Amino acid sequence: MRRRAALLALVLVAPLAACASAEAGPPTLTWYINPDSGGQARIARECSEASDGAYRLDVALLPRDAPSQREQLVRRLAAADTSIDLMSIDPPFVPEFSNADFLADVPDDVAEVVTQDVAEGAVAAATFGDELVVVPFWANTQLLWYRKAVAEAAGLDMTRPVTWEQVIAAADDQDVTVAVQGTRAESLTVWVNALVESAGGHILENPDEEDPQQVTASLDSDAGRTAAQIIADLTAAGVGGAQLSNADEDINASMFEGDAAGFMVNWPFVWQRAKAAVEAGSLDQSVVDDYGWAMYPQAVEGEQSRPPIGGVTLGVSAFSEHPDLAFEAAQCIVQPEKQAEYYLSDGNPPGALAAFDDPEVQEAFPMADLIRESLQQAAPRPQTPFYNEVSSSLQRTWHPPRAVSPDSSPGRADQLVIDVLQGRSLL
Repeated sequence: MRRRAALLALVLVAPLAACASAEAGPPTLTWYINPDSGGQARIARECSEASDGAYRLDVALLPRDAPSQREQLVRRLAAADTSIDLMSIDPPFVPEFSNADFLADVPDDVAEVVTQDVAEGAVAAATFGDELVVVPFWANTQLLWYRKAVAEAAGLDMTRPVTWEQVIAAADDQDVTVAVQGTRAESLTVWVNALVESAGGHILENPDEEDPQQVTASLDSDAGRTAAQIIADLTAAGVGGAQLSNADEDINASMFEGDAAGFMVNWPFVWQRAKAAVEAGSLDQSVVDDYGWAMYPQAVEGEQSRPPIGGVTLGVSAFSEHPDLAFEAAQCIVQPEKQAEYYLSDGNPPGALAAFDDPEVQEAFPMADLIRESLQQAAPRPQTPFYNEVSSSLQRTWHPPRAVSPDSSPGRADQLVIDVLQGRSLL
């Protein structure tokens, strides 16, 4: 009797289950995003509509700072969490995720589409071991910002490439500051890496090495010593400002709005910040009218500079239950027209070169063409699975800036990197 009742229940429930499945609709993909002004959520809605019912793309918000974003993603991925389909990843963490097998392989046909007419720096930041392992999304780079009146008074021709030596000398001559990120944080690694790369070197000789015992640090080189000499010259001239050892991007932007401003290396957010300050009445329009921008300074005269590269890449989780749909969504997200719209709404520059041609982009960002050029020259930070250890070692040995010496800092950094990776030292 009980068996008959059970069979009857199964017969009754089965059609209901089938109806429930039919009514469930398309699969929902979850995209873990970094905080912004709402642009990524808008793109998710647009791509959901454009999929014609193939998927629904929802967003989940990651913490504000990049290390916390990495921590949350790593914990979930290490547990093979299937709730992550797409994720916004800061470029320095891409090799770690790839090396840990957290990322689904990018299909060849997808790789061909998402790298077409994309800035070289953005593609390099999405690559590990000579393979594209994530999808390039929006990109970022640093420019040399300057006060037009200061450059003119110093006799600097800003239509031509300038060197760090020239910038420091001009600031010293005009008694103004050169705002740089000297705080003991990731921004210091960004600065040092750009100096070393611009001098023709690298922080690591073999960054894609997967065995920490085999990684070779290469700061103790002509390029590393050139980078250290630039920092030593800047501090010796006293042009870094009183807060140099604690200066981050926001402090630098504030410095550049002040009366003692001369030059600054920083991300393009400073433009939107200054315009917003004018609208709020806290900054005079004449200050912004005096803003100029140029390519990142050369470390060696006549040698092309290698500006920093930042931004966000899109990774598809190896544990996603719908990787094909996730890659389809990624291709929708990075369409040039969507990147142009995202640039206008959230201020994050596109990796897609065609997006810079948008008339509204050109009007809103008069330095757009320079940003595009800078992204083509930009060099990523070391693409290594052990990036945290490398960056932390460099920050410890190259801080404070006033203590940096070409005779000792490069060698100390190399030694600490190797000692940490080989287990002889702890951070």
